[in-house]
Amino acid sequence: MEDNLPINVREYQKLAKKALPKMHYDYINGGAEDEYTLRENIAAYGRIMYCSPHQLFTTSLKSGSLLFSVYYTGEVATARAAAACNTIMVLSFSSSCRIEEVASSCDAIRFYQLYMCKRRDVSATLVRRAESLGFKAVVLTVDRPVIGRREADIRNKMIAPRFVNLEGLMSSDNDIESAEGGSNLERFSRETLDPSLSWKDVEWLKSITSLPILLKGIVTAEDARKAVEAGVSGVIVSNHGGRQLDYAPATISALEEVVKAVEGAVPVLVDGGIRRGTDALKALALGANAVMVGRPVLYGLAARGEAGARHVIEMLNKELELAMALCGCRSVAEVTRAHVQTEGDRIRALL
Repeated sequence: MEDNLPINVREYQKLAKKALPKMHYDYINGGAEDEYTLRENIAAYGRIMYCSPHQLFTTSLKSGSLLFSVYYTGEVATARAAAACNTIMVLSFSSSCRIEEVASSCDAIRFYQLYMCKRRDVSATLVRRAESLGFKAVVLTVDRPVIGRREADIRNKMIAPRFVNLEGLMSSDNDIESAEGGSNLERFSRETLDPSLSWKDVEWLKSITSLPILLKGIVTAEDARKAVEAGVSGVIVSNHGGRQLDYAPATISALEEVVKAVEGAVPVLVDGGIRRGTDALKALALGANAVMVGRPVLYGLAARGEAGARHVIEMLNKELELAMALCGCRSVAEVTRAHVQTEGDRIRALL
């Protein structure tokens, strides 16, 4: 073990800020417009308190494997870190490494995150490539009909990496001259992705693959019920990390509504704002079956490469196990709603 390693995600974030060019740090760390939702994703966890812990129990803990899913970009190093930690990696549509390269790098359990393209043949090709390479599920992102106004990227004239998995399938011009308003991401989104995505497209996606399909970007009970009716295999409560509609609710605030609407029919995952194992425990207590982390892993990658990504996942797991122990939970199955008190609970108690 190296000396003076970061001891939490926030310390990794500080190192990442020093290590990355400002343009790239702002890209992974920023949100839409005033970044209220970005901040609220994190702050909302701080308003959830634990109830009085019960500590008289045997101390053998089983937090379970495959609890954390790591996603966004991160490529081969993230895949290896995920494999080492026995967790799931979700490979982004916009990865700068080819699907094949990530698949051959290790035996990590992999999901493929898909944005629906205007050309359905391109979407179908990407899904079939992932399926042939042993990916275990498709994560369809449904909260990006158009790209949010990411002012840091506009100001920095952010130029995204080449989308290598689209080469030979469609144009993905990333030249600075193609950027409108500073960042080229808006033009890419407008020319490539389908803003008319609907429930019929979920049906189409089911028709071309045998892989389970999870919908990412569900934040209301109505959409959660529709997702179940559409026959998906899971839903992910997500607001795109605060990158899309600013002043949308924090995901942890929307989680319980979605869980109740689903009624146990499919697993519910949640992302956005998770910076501690204690955050993960709160999400589990409010009904999530698992949590997903993106930015923390990117901080680890920026600071220390693959070793940093692995260390971040390990830290979150250890923090979770400690929080479980202090709440009297010997396994994830013992985590219940009674372990946390939300703002709503406190208000109702006063009535």
